[in-house]
Amino acid sequence: MIDEVDELLEEIGFDPDSSVLTYRQAQVLALRERGISQADIAAELGTSRANVSSVESSARENLQKARETVAFAEALRAPVRVRVPAGTDLYEVPELVYEACDEKGVKVDHTAPDLMKVVSDAAGSAVSGREVSVALLVGVTSEGLVRVRHQEQS
Repeated sequence: MIDEVDELLEEIGFDPDSSVLTYRQAQVLALRERGISQADIAAELGTSRANVSSVESSARENLQKARETVAFAEALRAPVRVRVPAGTDLYEVPELVYEACDEKGVKVDHTAPDLMKVVSDAAGSAVSGREVSVALLVGVTSEGLVRVRHQEQS
């Protein structure tokens, strides 16, 4: 089991020196993604289930921080940034985005229904039904990629 995961990590070019994950975190995540229980992983690694749980939790937290960092960097370089206030109807979002993109000469490759789905999916719990319940920042890169971030309340 571990040998297969180690081969996979080598094959996909995992490098703990340039990753937000340690080698052990990568191993545990790879095993968990294959449906292996924490107890079985613990037995294979010669450690406790609690330790495996801790390693997995830290790995997932590190991945979330990495995703947030990438989203932040993309928001910084996005030529189009649209603030969507809390209370906005999701059906109003495409027009706001299209208008801002037109002003900047950026093409967005989404129909209105697709764009609403992209925003809703990316916003997660910040969209409830048709209502944006937490202020959002919708960024569109020069390549037309749509990125959504929750806005901090000030």
